[in-house]
Amino acid sequence: MRLLRLVLVCLLWPLAAVAQDGVAATGPQVDVAGSSIAAQGQDLLIELALGARAPYRLTLLDDPKRLVIDLDGIDANAARLDAMPGAEALAGLRGAVLGNGWGRVVLELRAPYAVTEAVQRAEAAAKDTGTEAGAGPARLHLRLSPVAEDAFDAAPNAMSALWSLPLPTTPVMDPSRPQPLRVAVDPGHGGIDAGAVESGLREADLMMDFARELTEKLIRAGFEVVMTRHKDMFLGLESRMTQARGAGADLFISLHADALPEGQAAGASVFVWNSEADDRAARQLAARHDRADLLAGLDLAGTDDQIAATLMDMARADTQPRSETFAKHLSSQLAQAGLALHRNPVKGAAFSVLKSPDIPSVLVELGFLTDPGDRANLTDTEWRARMAGAIAAAVTHWAQDDSAQSDLRRH
Repeated sequence: MRLLRLVLVCLLWPLAAVAQDGVAATGPQVDVAGSSIAAQGQDLLIELALGARAPYRLTLLDDPKRLVIDLDGIDANAARLDAMPGAEALAGLRGAVLGNGWGRVVLELRAPYAVTEAVQRAEAAAKDTGTEAGAGPARLHLRLSPVAEDAFDAAPNAMSALWSLPLPTTPVMDPSRPQPLRVAVDPGHGGIDAGAVESGLREADLMMDFARELTEKLIRAGFEVVMTRHKDMFLGLESRMTQARGAGADLFISLHADALPEGQAAGASVFVWNSEADDRAARQLAARHDRADLLAGLDLAGTDDQIAATLMDMARADTQPRSETFAKHLSSQLAQAGLALHRNPVKGAAFSVLKSPDIPSVLVELGFLTDPGDRANLTDTEWRARMAGAIAAAVTHWAQDDSAQSDLRRH
């Protein structure tokens, strides 16, 4: 099979070479000097400076391991990409102009990675000069995190990328939509706050692993994703919301797998903000979640003064119904995927991490580590893949519904 792939690459590479060498640079380009590749711990941060915002798709390929970035309308052949600052972190870096108007950047990887963050932002200069939205320079930010060899989620074959035919699961951004929906994925706990601990399993570790899997699904579904944390580190509750807001998130999803007295809770649940929730389990979970800041010596209780609280409640008049709608989409998708749900899957709770008044937000309890069945699910690869797929499908359906409702609100 590897020999066959090699033969196919040898046969087809001249076609790419013609595109690379025979097409003059026109239109927006990749700014090599303004781009960079840098290591952050074990992660790789890729920053591509682009002449304009562009629909893009990402494809991981094997033999050799590489990440293919296709950019609609961007000339990736204007300069030597291997001169990009930090390119030595890769095994190779090259670009090409494809015959269908797309530009291609190929990053040869030294090890297996997963794409855990993908965000395209307009450059500040374009905003300052009043350039029409989507028309000025932009930056494509990618984070690659190392994964085990058997977790490397490469395409089943290289033919789709070689012939410029995207796989059905690769994210092709709609050119008519200048700003893809951006999702903030928040892996609960971390650092000094391990969260629930049961049978040698730490909630913080499980949520970090699942957040990476969910991020991959969301990126493949066409969304931009930011994660509030990328490693086992402590992050205050307010900081999580601040990071999501600073990244311009359109939706906030916090991930947990907590603990309650055995037999009291099992199955997935979705929580939205409700300061007056009187469900006993919700109160217990709120106490568990909010103790994270106390562990770090922070006590945010009572920090909302009356005026601020009133303004936040007014802002939630718009975001709260959107949060509740997403929660309903999510519980529906989980049920359709055959995933076990709590008997009352959508609930309200006074979780501090859901207090943001300007971003629709939910907290997902994937299950409870204190329940043997949930515990087995949380460590099962197939179950986690179904759960991540269901959440990504819920985001897709909610985004479509929310866009339609937004049009109605504007009218």
